[in-house]
Amino acid sequence: MCVSRCLHCVGISLIPMAIICMVCNSLLLFPNLKANFLLEGHVTREATWSTGLWGSGFVVLLSARTFVQSSQTKGCFAFRRKMVCQVVQSCLCLLAAAFCCLVSFHGLAQGPLCQYNTTSGLTWGVPLQPDLDIPGSGYLYNRTLWSGVCMEPRNVVVWNVVLFSVMGGVSGLQTLLCAANILNTLLGLVLGHGFCHNKVTPVSV
Repeated sequence: MCVSRCLHCVGISLIPMAIICMVCNSLLLFPNLKANFLLEGHVTREATWSTGLWGSGFVVLLSARTFVQSSQTKGCFAFRRKMVCQVVQSCLCLLAAAFCCLVSFHGLAQGPLCQYNTTSGLTWGVPLQPDLDIPGSGYLYNRTLWSGVCMEPRNVVVWNVVLFSVMGGVSGLQTLLCAANILNTLLGLVLGHGFCHNKVTPVSV
């Protein structure tokens, strides 16, 4: 029953992670908890993709539910049939979580969309994105830029750094769990439902 227990543990573990990603992405859409920035189209591009809502959120939640349900399957044929489905489900879950992780860290590296001062006055853009020709030029290496560049939304840099970091870290952990679950379900598919109970008996001479 090792496969079933592992499947159940992965499913239960993914549920709070999916909720965390959904909350983080929702907050990213509403800087300072204000809806006007979203309505005016002044929200960071990676946040509007909502990968934390549909990727590491809905898809992972749906997968977690099926993992828990499949862990309770009885019967050799039914169990193996479920394992085939769970291999596919785990792959989809892994891709969704990995995509969310990549988008989150890309959004973190690029910096937020905000209103900032230029020679022609206040404008909206992404002023903190790093110069690819200069290693270490990103704003993450210079915290003095966090409060001195973006005028609106206020504190949007810290807002994005914290939320994108949490969402990227959690979705990365989801990716690892889904990868482990693929191996687990393949093991269950090959060895069956209760391989952990198999015992090797000594051969009497």
